Amino acid sequence: MDAPRLMPAAAARVSAIAARQGKPGLMLRLAVDGGGCAGFQYKFGLEASPAADDLAVETDGVTMLIDPDSLAFVAGAEVDYVEKIGAAAFEVRNPNAASGCGCGSSFSV
Repeated sequence: MDAPRLMPAAAARVSAIAARQGKPGLMLRLAVDGGGCAGFQYKFGLEASPAADDLAVETDGVTMLIDPDSLAFVAGAEVDYVEKIGAAAFEVRNPNAASGCGCGSSFSV
């Protein structure tokens, strides 16, 4: 199973958020929950420390955490930070997603 990858733009954004909050070392949490219009949805959060069973992926000194239940849904995915006209957000390019919703925050397998 291929580990998800944290792209440099996403790592830079997490680093900037951590610096702004005065909390160096914050880690990005990627999780998958049931819900959303397509069946599953991505959840992002910031955490100071990993859980014992988390997979930790590092890019440019920034760590992304994935719990074991979510890993099967995001194996091989890329987590990026994308700025578009009028919006900026973390984005998951997931090879396991069979379809997604129009807003890009939920998917089905």
